[in-house]
Amino acid sequence: MPSFDVVCKPDLIELRNAVDQVNKEIGTRFDFKGSDSKVELNENTIMVYADDDFKLEQIAEIIRNKCAKRNVDVRFLTFDKKEKVSGDRIKQTVTVKNGLDKDLAKQVVKEIKDSKMKVQASIQGDTVRIQGAKRDDLQGAIALLKQKVTETPLGFENFRD
Repeated sequence: MPSFDVVCKPDLIELRNAVDQVNKEIGTRFDFKGSDSKVELNENTIMVYADDDFKLEQIAEIIRNKCAKRNVDVRFLTFDKKEKVSGDRIKQTVTVKNGLDKDLAKQVVKEIKDSKMKVQASIQGDTVRIQGAKRDDLQGAIALLKQKVTETPLGFENFRD
């Protein structure tokens, strides 16, 4: 039976390249001269360190620009609240979405069921598997999800005939 998986995964290699470009730009920009600002990529988080609030906002804008240039959807990034570290230094955690959360998976299944298409959707961990009898039905389901779910970037993997 033909099927595919609906996932929410950023391209981690491109994300790492974007973070490296951000650090390189911080090192060369005049307004960051003498600053101890930096960006670190961990497993599913990006840690941003800056000297003050203005520089933190500038770094956030650089991150958005570099991710967009490297075709990493900015909707994967969630900027959390700012925290004081010591003195005037500030850090901010940027969470990288990886996998569908339960609410979004339920929304995907609901959209498929409400459309009355001849496909079945089932939640499997942090992915949603969609199965159907015909390839055209599956392609219609992909088009429907691209149209209905806009708050999170969705990816479609393992398309099997």
